[in-house]
Amino acid sequence: MTLIDYPDRELMMVALADTIAAQLRRALEVGGRATLCVPGGTTPGPIFDILSGLDLDWATVSVLLNDERWVPEDSPRSNTAMLKSRLLQGRAAAARLVPLYAPGDAPEERIEALAAGVSAALPITVLLLGMGADMHTASLFPGGDRLAEALAEDAPVLVAMRAPGAGDPRVTLTAPVLRDAMHIHILITGAEKRAAIERAAQLPEAQAPVRAVLKNATIHWAD
Repeated sequence: MTLIDYPDRELMMVALADTIAAQLRRALEVGGRATLCVPGGTTPGPIFDILSGLDLDWATVSVLLNDERWVPEDSPRSNTAMLKSRLLQGRAAAARLVPLYAPGDAPEERIEALAAGVSAALPITVLLLGMGADMHTASLFPGGDRLAEALAEDAPVLVAMRAPGAGDPRVTLTAPVLRDAMHIHILITGAEKRAAIERAAQLPEAQAPVRAVLKNATIHWAD
């Protein structure tokens, strides 16, 4: 993995947004389409704010989440709602959202149809991931009930995941889909996560699922 150490978080957000935009532009110039895959949570919000105002051919960009909680959009825990409010605004409102949630009691009821939509947008052009202090990424959690399946080389595109500490049931992209992205970026902040990602490189994927994508990833870190 490559690690870029920034002097502060603001500079990191601006620089990473610029990198993502440049990689999307190149893909659009070459192939006429691109797919951007991003995490939920509050950390990448400033990047989304910058991207949303950039002059890209957003109508030819598909946007999807790394993972989603199995909650409706009116839930404060919905990553989709956050994505719509921060990234899919301004110029970026023209992008095509690939959903990871559909109304239903459990993700297993809808996952086949959702996976078909995701498959049509693959491969991922630019992948932005986060990482928890427990070394999970997307919803690939240590101790997850279907983690082994999600890490396998023959994993399906999407897997429903339940794990201690995950709260709601989740839907997550699997390790092969994430690894196949053309450009992989992992955004982390603080000393605890810096230590965690360095530790992850020495552990098996079952204990540190983020390791599944580290080989070709660029880590972006600021304290």
